[in-house]
Amino acid sequence: MKAAPFAYCRPDSVDEAVDVLAGGDAKVLAGGQSLVPVLAMRLGRPGTLVDITRLPGLDSLVVQDGQLHVGAAVRQRRVERSAEVAAVPLVARALPFVGHRELRSRGTVCGSLAHADPAAELPAVAACLGASVVVRGPGGERVVAAADFVTGAMTTAVGPDELVTGVRFPVAGAGEGFGFAELARRHGDFALAGVAVRVRGEAATLAAFGVSDRPVVRELTLDPDPTEAGLRPVTDALAAEVVDTDGDAHGSRGYRVRLLGVLAAREIVRAHREAHR
Repeated sequence: MKAAPFAYCRPDSVDEAVDVLAGGDAKVLAGGQSLVPVLAMRLGRPGTLVDITRLPGLDSLVVQDGQLHVGAAVRQRRVERSAEVAAVPLVARALPFVGHRELRSRGTVCGSLAHADPAAELPAVAACLGASVVVRGPGGERVVAAADFVTGAMTTAVGPDELVTGVRFPVAGAGEGFGFAELARRHGDFALAGVAVRVRGEAATLAAFGVSDRPVVRELTLDPDPTEAGLRPVTDALAAEVVDTDGDAHGSRGYRVRLLGVLAAREIVRAHREAHR
């Protein structure tokens, strides 16, 4: 199929882009790796596409004030290959799992957040780290906590007249450890289940994805020397609580519960060892 007819707008400023969005029936085009297939299958029929790829300031990638600032036009592949991403190890570990290299060469970090696919890696990583998403609208700029940003499957806290302009990931501090894992049928496929983990001292933050309509974040208190076997009762119970998908042809709910329990225990132990190394 081909996309339904639409108007194309390439604004010269963020304010102009917001004005076009405020007119209604418009969608933002950044990388297009999620939007273009939706248009091609006519699952979406916006009247106007607002191309933000060349807007001044949205290509910023910098570590500043204890945060990694990623502009809305920054490609995933650029972040993956940058020196700056070393400041946020969890982002560096997750990016190679985002689609395929060719898709990451066009797709943007903020675009993945805004698309809010339940099986996407970056929304879970952002929620796990306590990142902040910067949004601009007619009323000015506001900052949304990543944990509150995704409100449901393919749904976010961004209004139809608002534009995501960037995301801020806190840089890793001393004594922090991280873990990331997912299982998919093939590399680049949507995850059947996945986890992002951050450990500080004996406190662990875990974000699960691919098992609900949005990333699910839980806080755990660990023993001084946790083991996978010792954690399994805890992670199995957590998985049984958070997995609310009915399953599909690729895996039942029970399979995802077991998978999440195994991945969570393994990555928590890995992150704890790294934090205490």
